[in-house]
Amino acid sequence: MTKQTPASAPPQDGFEPDPRRWRILGVSLVVGFMSLLDVTIVNVAIPSLRAGLEASTATVQWVISGYALAFGLTLVAGGRLGDAYGRKRMMAIGLAGFVASSAAVGFAPNIETVVAARLVQGASAGLLTPQNSGLIQDLFRGPERGRAFGLFGFTVATASACGPILGGAIIALAGEQDGWRWLFLVNIPIGLVAMVAILRLAPGKPPGADERPWIDIPGAVLLGGAVLCVLYPLVSAEGGARLPLLLLVLAPPLGWAFVAWERRLRAQGRPPLLDVGLLRRVPGYAGGLVVGTLYFTGFTGIFLVLSVHLQEQLGLSPLAAGALTTPFAVGAAFTAPLSGRLVTRLGRRITVLALSVMITGTLLVTLLAPGREGTALVAVLVPTLLLAGLGGGGVISPNFTLTLEEVPPAMGGAAGGALQTGQRIGTAFGAAALMTAYSIGLDHGPAVALRAALICSLVLLGLALAVALRDARVRA
Repeated sequence: MTKQTPASAPPQDGFEPDPRRWRILGVSLVVGFMSLLDVTIVNVAIPSLRAGLEASTATVQWVISGYALAFGLTLVAGGRLGDAYGRKRMMAIGLAGFVASSAAVGFAPNIETVVAARLVQGASAGLLTPQNSGLIQDLFRGPERGRAFGLFGFTVATASACGPILGGAIIALAGEQDGWRWLFLVNIPIGLVAMVAILRLAPGKPPGADERPWIDIPGAVLLGGAVLCVLYPLVSAEGGARLPLLLLVLAPPLGWAFVAWERRLRAQGRPPLLDVGLLRRVPGYAGGLVVGTLYFTGFTGIFLVLSVHLQEQLGLSPLAAGALTTPFAVGAAFTAPLSGRLVTRLGRRITVLALSVMITGTLLVTLLAPGREGTALVAVLVPTLLLAGLGGGGVISPNFTLTLEEVPPAMGGAAGGALQTGQRIGTAFGAAALMTAYSIGLDHGPAVALRAALICSLVLLGLALAVALRDARVRA
């Protein structure tokens, strides 16, 4: 008797697999890669931007931070809009905004236009990105869902890690003066091709869906205000501003008001922006949310610190600095799809193992890299970042699978958007924390600065491991 594959398994609970689901996922991941790549690809372009537009470092920092801010603000609302109005519509709207704003950045005459267009680009990415997790929730079940999230995790990890080398390569080819423009102009042809594929393949609203769904605008305003009061001070701190930190005190009351409002809507039988009861009712959702946030807090700031250290302290070109971080992407590219296949068998244990491997690799970088230059630095960074990448690739996709496995598909976009909002907050906090540690450490020399930033990363990754261990015990 032959073993039945998941693809040929009979549908459960009336679910009928879409025969085009893998092609739809492929198109979705291309769009997701493009939007996530723009989070890190400009890290190596700061010198080029300053030279091309004669802008201050603080102003140029908002080219990076503004994108992250707008991205984080729109994720949950974008996911809920996809749940309500269909993935195809929201992907088309988001991609149109992303392509148009990319063109506006590429042809911008001044830094003010660049910052404004990057805000629009980030908001458009916030509409696009939660549709990835929503589509996976809609189109896949069982082990296939783990494989799909494995490919999604591969996309997230490689987009984050490949940004510096792709940015460096484009600047090297196009020139220091205007090379930064091509980081954004390349989005136009890719986005237009992806738009055609989305309109042809992506599913619209499911049959029987409400033709005029009610959208929780007050909830979106309250949640947006709470996220803004967290993200804006963090991204401002990266540029040296301290006064916006006062906004942090407003985040808890706004968060409390959002939770109270969402509970009231649910009691009235009206659809909330995000069913906050998922944190309590759905096994593993709250733990997965914390693990994802802490992991991104400790993970993404590493590449910003390394990029700044390699270029400003060691005098490397953007391309060389990006190339030295590539081993992480190689390792993550290998383990992300593999971990997606194994997560249904190993559960949360795979996250624990992956975080342990990544912490080991990061610890070796911390101990061996500071103070080294030239070939000695290459000999250290290549194997240690490869090891860290092998661990990192096994964190993202299993965490998505385990966190969202019990979430109803009707709330899949909003729940996935909340998970990714935590990741964006973690990214902003981690970048601010690691760069602050690095800046303070520079008073004692570049080696001390790099080690201080990496120790900060290790503490945050250690917290993620502790939460994953606790969740593994609860699930056992």
